[in-house]
Amino acid sequence: MLGRVALGIIFLYAAYAKLHFDGAWHLRDYYFLFAMAIDSYRLLPLWMVEWMARILPWMELALGVWLILGAGLRWAGAATSALLLVFIGAMWRAKMLGLEINCGCFGNNEKLGTLTLLRDSSLLLLALAVTAGAFLVRRPRRVTV
Repeated sequence: MLGRVALGIIFLYAAYAKLHFDGAWHLRDYYFLFAMAIDSYRLLPLWMVEWMARILPWMELALGVWLILGAGLRWAGAATSALLLVFIGAMWRAKMLGLEINCGCFGNNEKLGTLTLLRDSSLLLLALAVTAGAFLVRRPRRVTV
């Protein structure tokens, strides 16, 4: 339970950092800066960059809430693990190509580096543990009369 709550808080903070910066909420224009961070990875066409920049913070927000509440934990854990795996793959690719970019993980001021990769890899391990735990824990059976 502690792991999923911690992971949920981290995902809530990631969404918050993308939606609230420079001392104000940017609910209509947040995606401009985040789109630049996504585009710097040189992976996606521009139409997909904008689409991803618009939905990822809200997806992180939803996953954070689901993890904290424990709602749909199997799905939330699996989606969190998959999302982190994609993020880490993109970051490793950028690192191997020698791109000196902002990772975009928690806003726009974090350079992609070894510590970023280690942090996100440890989050992936935590997400995998939460997912495995959600699938291994038996739910109480409903008694039918």
